[in-house]
Order: sequence, then structure tokens, then C-alpha cells
Amino acid sequence: MGEDEKLVVSAMAINVTVPEELRWTDTRRGQVFRLDTLNVRMLPDGHLAAKAYGRPVEGGRGQYVSFAVPDRPELVTLISAAADRAAEWWAGHRGLQ
Repeated sequence: MGEDEKLVVSAMAINVTVPEELRWTDTRRGQVFRLDTLNVRMLPDGHLAAKAYGRPVEGGRGQYVSFAVPDRPELVTLISAAADRAAEWWAGHRGLQ
């Protein structure tokens, strides 16, 4: 990139597995989902945004659907710790392989 070109990074994202003891269920259109993964994004202003993803409890080939993350202190702690770990990994990157 030239000096006059501006590099724009709109967000950085990480996927976090929710520990078994912190997982929860939620319902969408009458179907119960077990939430087991978080997608955490760091926005350009430095704040974090997160969505939870899961599959239908009944099994099958149901969609992997996103849900809001509940405001629970243990989930806030998990998200913060995951962001800190990701920052360490990003800082230590060794370029493309």
C-alpha cells in the first residue's frame, strides 16, 4: 500500500467455545437452541460486540442460529478474557504462511 492509501480494518473477530457450565438455551420460533459458541468482534472504537450461536436441542440438521448474549457476569468475564487472549495472539503473529 502506498503512503496515501488508508488501510481500513472494520472489525476483528474471534470464536470462543462456551464452557459447558456456562452454556444456556434460548428459543426461536418455537424451537429450543443450546448456545455453545460466541463470536466476539472488536469494533474500530475498541468496544466489543458478541453474539451467541447454537444448534437445536432436538438435534438434526437445524441451522446454526445467532442469539443475543445474556448480561451475565460470568459471560462478560469469558468475553473479556477471550479478547485479552486474542490480543496476545494477534500481537505475536508471524505473518502469512
